[in-house]
Amino acid sequence: MTLQVLYFAWVRERIGLPRDQVETGAATVADLVEELRALAPRYDAAFADTSALRVALDQQLADFDAPLAGVREVAFFPPMTGG
Repeated sequence: MTLQVLYFAWVRERIGLPRDQVETGAATVADLVEELRALAPRYDAAFADTSALRVALDQQLADFDAPLAGVREVAFFPPMTGG
């Protein structure tokens, strides 16, 4: 499947790109993260601590064990605070 993967805030800074189009066989977000980490050291650095990240699938917050079946867009970003 082909996914649009978006990166925000310091994730984007570490990877150096705002987005990727990824061809993947990953079943879950965690599987996708492992595939991304293998692409280059900058991805490995960005995803070294997934507890410091949040993920959205098709603009809906999700967990890293969420399935990717039917998903078109995955977004990674740090936790946000409101005020």
